[in-house]
Amino acid sequence: MEMKWRKVHRYIVFKIDEVSRLLTVDKVGGPAESYDDLAASLPDDDCRYAVFDFDFVTVDNCHKSKIFFIAWAPTASRIRAKMLYATSKDGLRRVLDGISYEVQATDPIEMGFDVIMDKAK
Repeated sequence: MEMKWRKVHRYIVFKIDEVSRLLTVDKVGGPAESYDDLAASLPDDDCRYAVFDFDFVTVDNCHKSKIFFIAWAPTASRIRAKMLYATSKDGLRRVLDGISYEVQATDPIEMGFDVIMDKAK
């Protein structure tokens, strides 16, 4: 809710500890950080969940904000991690309030800025 209403964070990256099976916050991006900062914070060889507050301007010159849920499962990650994240995704998604769109990505191109912009508009 702080992300949605108070704009305290631009993004939050979540990680599942495979031993304890607990979801923890891996990284929090401040309000000045960008989508590129989020993309750079995701590992190349492990899965993560992320939420991103995307601000944009419509063709009608209207300022809008949408919150994206990103399920990051790169092809280099282990099968066990992919299975764990796939089975946990719906539970987390139900708890998070205010998600407008969901993106599932296995490489940076699938979650590129253009993809996010197309979904937002």
